[in-house]
Amino acid sequence: MEFGFTEEQEMLRTLARDFLTKECPKSKVRALDKDEKGYDPQIWRSMAELGWMGLVFPEEYGGINAGFMDLVVLMEEMGRNILPGPFFSTIGLCALPLLEYGTSQQKETLLPQIARGEAIWTLALTELSGSYRASEIRLPVSLRGDEYVLEGEKFFVSDAHVADYMLVVGRTGNGMSSEEGITIFIVGAKDHAVRMEMIPTIGGDRQFRVSFNELGAGKGDILGEVGQGWCIVDFILQRAAVLKCAEISGACQAVLEMTSAYAKERVQFDRPIGSFQAVQHKLADMLIDVEGVQYLVYQAAWGISIGSPSRLQISAAKAKASEVYQRVCIDGITAHGAIGYTMDHDMGLYYRRVRAAHFVAGDVDLHKERIAVELGL
Repeated sequence: MEFGFTEEQEMLRTLARDFLTKECPKSKVRALDKDEKGYDPQIWRSMAELGWMGLVFPEEYGGINAGFMDLVVLMEEMGRNILPGPFFSTIGLCALPLLEYGTSQQKETLLPQIARGEAIWTLALTELSGSYRASEIRLPVSLRGDEYVLEGEKFFVSDAHVADYMLVVGRTGNGMSSEEGITIFIVGAKDHAVRMEMIPTIGGDRQFRVSFNELGAGKGDILGEVGQGWCIVDFILQRAAVLKCAEISGACQAVLEMTSAYAKERVQFDRPIGSFQAVQHKLADMLIDVEGVQYLVYQAAWGISIGSPSRLQISAAKAKASEVYQRVCIDGITAHGAIGYTMDHDMGLYYRRVRAAHFVAGDVDLHKERIAVELGL
């Protein structure tokens, strides 16, 4: 059985690495950290021209008709380069559910815009608790005539300030369980009834508190079925977790390579510090962690790509990746010594994103709980 990547996937990896290294060096990453938008529109347009926005779309929607594994490869390279921007929120959080659950009209209208890089999307899911549990979805949605009206707030909405559209998860009713009565709406992010306030984060990612003041949505703006939206949320979170893990995996590989190179170059006591056994042991532990995350990510991604996602594998990958990202970055900083603690060094750019990645699509505690449930513990 062949467990390697296809020739096309290896070509995509090489293309992505070369493009991102050239177009978004670390100096650019630092500049975008301070930029109001948080991303470079020119790089965004170039990515669209390369076909990355429509990578997994059928050709009829302006896509390339690639698979989920191809998207994982691309996200891994973006993580390696810590590319700032709304790619994950647009594609990982919104485009995939639109492709899977959207009506023919919704897909014909919205997906080509995404593929051409003309529309940025984001997901408004979590509320004040920041929890990904169905019981915490409380944004009230009332039906007034033929129009649904959204009134309330969402928290930690990524890239809301540059988004053209949002998928908003609200509650249209209650049922026997908390999963019932949840509905997803497609709304314009620039509507006058939408207000947003930036939430400062250490990771430099753009997170927002978004308020809806009697925002109207028609029946044609519903994604899926009324009251049956939790299955779509579950679909989103499964794929978002794996894609975020792929991004983490790429970042961990970059940290390991950076630390290994430094250990060979940095001389103390007339010897490279990499010749000291304590440093060697640390690098070996980092390698084991990094490769372990890779295998878990690829396994979880493969299950999704063949239409058989495993909750156990997805949660195992996310829990492991979140823990490893922090551990590898701390070990990398330690190996670099004093310079590793400065914000001027590239290590700081990776470590700042550790906590942000930790909570996306569920933190370690949530996924360990899900692992226990899947194992029947």
